[in-house]
Amino acid sequence: MSSSSVTEARRALGQRLREIRKDAGLTARALAELAGWHESKCSRIEHGRTSPSDTDIQTWTLHCGASGLTADLIATARGIEGMYVEWRRMERSGLRRAQQSVLPLWERTRRFRAYSSWLLPGPVQTPGYIRALLSSIRDRRLLVDDIDAAVQVRVDKQRVLHQGGQFALIVEESALRHRIGGPDVMAAQLGHLLTVASLPSVSLGIIPQTADRTALWPVEDFWIFDDVQVNVELVSAYLTITQPHEIGMYAATFAGFAELAVHGPSARALISAAIEAIE
Repeated sequence: MSSSSVTEARRALGQRLREIRKDAGLTARALAELAGWHESKCSRIEHGRTSPSDTDIQTWTLHCGASGLTADLIATARGIEGMYVEWRRMERSGLRRAQQSVLPLWERTRRFRAYSSWLLPGPVQTPGYIRALLSSIRDRRLLVDDIDAAVQVRVDKQRVLHQGGQFALIVEESALRHRIGGPDVMAAQLGHLLTVASLPSVSLGIIPQTADRTALWPVEDFWIFDDVQVNVELVSAYLTITQPHEIGMYAATFAGFAELAVHGPSARALISAAIEAIE
């Protein structure tokens, strides 16, 4: 297995299918007979040793009277193998290739939603800010030094801001205050943020540090691409979520953050205050 997370995801899917079978009042042997399978196939799927195909899941839910769950279960199964990619595997040949790997997704997405608690999102980053971030990653993970090429790929990717997509970005106020690249780089970055926030394609919300977080506190950074995929950046890996139910949870969380955030003049005031704090 490529990671313990993938193994656990397979087991969780198998456990869910087992619950569906039991709720239908079927033994593993009975389900296998209905499906025309060897009896051991049900056991292998339920224990996460075999990944079910789309047809397997359709057959399973059909005979268990749970066809309404088919789409979610198929999305879960399809996402398991690609859901968890370790950074060291993605960045094996350097940061440029890792930056390029997401280009197809960005080019086909029309609605982008992003939440960030620590850093400003990629589409609004300046070259100096990008260089500081990627240089830190290179040094921390002992990667090939291809920073110039990697920075250029990320800068070029920002063309999507002008190609018809809509970007809703929510950041914590603290992201404005974290000194990335030193005072000069950070001041330039915040000035650029004021400019980009005025684009018709960009909606920028900032959650003030004084906001009441009783109901909704900061979580991991995430991106929602249309309504088909969520990407989450972890310390050790890159997580891809495609199950509709989970995407819905992130969408609801984003909506909650948007209500906490300030926009327009109030957001610009927070950015200006952060610039003044640097100066």
